[in-house]
Parts: sequence; C-alpha cells; structure tokens
Amino acid sequence: MSGQIDQYIHKLLPPEESLPEYIFSANGYQNLKVLNVVSELFNEVRKKGFMDKPFLKSSRQVLTYAQAQGYVSQISTFLIDELKLVPGNRVLLRGSNSISMALNWLAVVNSGLIAVSTMPLLRAKELSEIIQKAKPTLALCEDRLLDELKIAHDNQPTMSGIIGFDTQHINGEVANRSSKYLPNPWFCKTVPQDIALLAFTSGTTGVPKAAVHTHLDILGSCEAWPKHILKAEQNDTVMGSPPLAFTFGLGGLLIYPMYSSSSVYFPDVPYKPETMVELMGEVGCTICYTAPTFYRQMAPFIKQTPVPSLRISVSAGEALPDATRQLWKEVSGIEMIDGIGSTELFHIFVSSSPDRVRPGAIGQVVPGYIARVVDQNGNIVPNGSVGRLSIKGPTGCKYLSDSRQGNYVQSGWNYPGDLFIQDSDGYLYYQSRDDDMIITSGYNVGAPEVEDALLKHPAIQECGVIGQQDLDRGMVVKAFCVLKAGHIPSEELKKTLQEHVKNILAPYKYPREISFVENLPRTETGKLQRFRLKQI
Repeated sequence: MSGQIDQYIHKLLPPEESLPEYIFSANGYQNLKVLNVVSELFNEVRKKGFMDKPFLKSSRQVLTYAQAQGYVSQISTFLIDELKLVPGNRVLLRGSNSISMALNWLAVVNSGLIAVSTMPLLRAKELSEIIQKAKPTLALCEDRLLDELKIAHDNQPTMSGIIGFDTQHINGEVANRSSKYLPNPWFCKTVPQDIALLAFTSGTTGVPKAAVHTHLDILGSCEAWPKHILKAEQNDTVMGSPPLAFTFGLGGLLIYPMYSSSSVYFPDVPYKPETMVELMGEVGCTICYTAPTFYRQMAPFIKQTPVPSLRISVSAGEALPDATRQLWKEVSGIEMIDGIGSTELFHIFVSSSPDRVRPGAIGQVVPGYIARVVDQNGNIVPNGSVGRLSIKGPTGCKYLSDSRQGNYVQSGWNYPGDLFIQDSDGYLYYQSRDDDMIITSGYNVGAPEVEDALLKHPAIQECGVIGQQDLDRGMVVKAFCVLKAGHIPSEELKKTLQEHVKNILAPYKYPREISFVENLPRTETGKLQRFRLKQI
C-alpha cells in the first residue's frame, strides 16, 4: 500500500503489461514495509559511524552528515507542517549545483514528496511544458532563476507558490521561515514503490519525456554501478559538472556519495575547464564526473597543473572517443571509467573498472543488470554483429503518460535506443544511437568512430558527425568540426582531414562533407544534439 496520499503520478504510470521486468539484489529492499531513500542513506552513514564527517562542501561552508540531516529534517517539517503539502505532491526544484539545492532535494524526497528538478538554463516555454505535465504544487527556486519560472507559472498556474532560496546562505528563505526543528530526524514513511522523482530527459531527440523513479529504484541503482565499479570510499571528495537536475549528476554528486559516506564539493559559479582543474587541486578532489568534451578541454590545464589527489575520473553523458580517453590518461595518468546510462534507468548500466578497460569498448554490463544485443525482432545476434542493446536490472523505464513507453520497454526488456557490438568476453562496443546509424552505399557507419578518428587530428577541438541524405548513396557521412586556435578553415584542410580519416578507418567511412563551425549544439549536460545538426 502506498504511503503517498496524492496519487496523481501513480495513476499515470504505464499499464502493468508495459512495465519493465526487474532484477532485485539480495538486500531485500523491495520487501520492506517502509522505505525512504533519503532516510535509508542517512541511516547507513550513521551505522558506519560517519555522521560527524564532512558531507556537503563549498568555499563558504562545510556541513557534516549530522548537520545536513538536521537541515533536511527542518525543511521537511516546514514543507509538511507549515505549508501543508501532502506526500505525493510534486515540488519543482530549480537551481544550480549548490549545498542549498542538495538540501532542498533531499528534504523534498525525505518528505514523501516528488522532486521535479529542472535544468537552470531552461526558459519559460520549456518550464511551462514541465509544469503542465508534472502539475507541481510548489516550487523551490534559486533567487537568480526566478524570472523565467514566474512567467511559466503565469502560463500554467498549478502551483500554490514559489519560494526562493539563496545559494550563498544555507537554504535562505526556506530555513528562515521554518519555525519548527525536530532534533530527532523526521521522514515520511514511504514504501519501496512510492515515487521519489520525475526526471525529464535532456532533449537530445528534441522532445523531452518524464521518467518516473521510485525510492526502490534509487537504492537499487546504488547496489549496482557504485558498489561494483566506482567503489568510492568515505575519504573521497567528489566534484563534477553535471547538474543535479540530470540523473547523471544527481547520482554522481549526491546519492552515490551518500552511499559511500563521501564528501561533495559544490562550486560558487559554474565550472570552466581551467577553474575546475584549479579547484580540484585546492579542495583535494579524488573523484571527478564530467562529459568527454569537458575532459578534453581540461586536458591542457591538468597537464600544466597536476592534481595528485585525483584517483577516479568518470565519463558519461555521451560516447567517449578513444582519442579523448588516451589524451586524459597521458596528461593525468588516470584510466577513465567510461559508462553508458540513461535517464530512464537512472544511471550507468554498462561500464568497466580501470583495471578491466578494453580499448574501444565502453565496458561490460554492470553487475546487477543483464544485457543482450539483439535484432529488430528481439533475437540475440552473433558476437561481432551490430544490434540493439536491451537491458534488465534493478531500475527500468516508466514514462509518465507517454505513448513512447512501448518503444522503450518491449517484453520486459529496456531498449535505450543504442546500437552495440558485443565480443566473446561480454565487452560492449558502442556504435551509435539506433536512429543515428549512417547507411551509405549499403555500409553501416557509426558516427562516434568517425568523430574519434577526427579528434586524433591536431587541428580538431571537437566535432559531430551525422548522415546526410544523398541521392546516389542514400546517405553520406558529414562532419561538423570546431577547430583549435591557430587553425583556419580551408578546402585544403578539409582534404587533409578526409585523408586523415581514410588512414585510420575503412575508406568508405570518411566524411565526404565537412563544415567548419564555431561551436556544436549541446544540451545543458553536454550531450551533442545530433538532431539539430541535421537541421543545419
């Protein structure tokens, strides 16, 4: 029986026959009568004896786990006792990565409410669409981001109010308006299948969807990749660029550090490549999360100013070119942990630890999940053949009232929409998104491998590759290239790049069309938006 009174989201979940099949670990979380992910994570820290160690850090403040739980309890009682929200109500969260944003997220979920986090760069139109779908009761918004949200609220007036918070002071208005403080931590007695968050996809395909995750989903994910691949420790300090509104950032920069009793450092302003390297050295960062493009931009700075404390670098969000992996290893001495995950499955499900890396492969299926590479009919293809990746595990896709559920979940399997090749040892080699495979004159060409080849040329800073319609070949490979400083676009350079790719890959894979651009269209999380390249 649900512990959430407001059943709006529960009623909009996919029908039983459209849900994924789950594989649960031996911890038995799914059988508990009461399960609240925030309370459970704090309780695990307490059992380990680490409540007095640092948890949330910034240049201005450090909160221990005990202090953070006190604030979470305070905000929770404010939301429930004073604002009269009821478990199951949605709360829209809007803010940059900060201690205040983290505390608000934890308090919302601790209260049995459903967190609807939004990217800071979203404008009123996009926020209006989220509000229309999620129907939040309240919004907690960073002060500097209020304007667009107020316009969106005027367009979709479902919320009872918008409360601002200041990232420079712990929780600002929320804390100031909280008249009650319970010394004994308070939490809502949710059940495993109660909903913790709505995660809106990042828009790489142009039309965001709302993925639903329960308290059990989040804890289930903790028992997979963080436990078996990341292996963080209580003395680790975690930093990274992914927003907390993105499940890659939420897991890496909040949930998984709690799972390992680690510390998290939040910057005062968004990271730039040079400042991130500087801060990593200053705060003693040991684990870093960011996207491949950002690692490539950080490389010259970490080469100049090494970070001796850094021991783990995690790359996800988009395909990791081998050229970027090798560049980072050369300048930092660290073998990256690559991974592929999805908003729909919360986090990473294919990855390998640094000692098990195989060149060109993302990795093997993460313990706790099972994976297959199949054809269009769901039949397993031979090793070495291109096919669709299908996944089962402790998390799965549950779209909120969306007809695309049937595309993602078929016969209990999750289909993230990626094409892979698997070898005899179970290593998975990413080829492309299933709608991005370039078929030219009957040959299959994966955009990531062409991008990787281009990135090996000293003139290329970053690039994106798509298939362009062609009457003779069906498609031709087209590349959009951003040049490094000191290199000038020219027809001669195009020919040089084409020959460069031909020397690395089969000749039919070279880009017949090359456009030089100043930048590439990316989501706020750094993912390349190929659909926008196709519109150019």
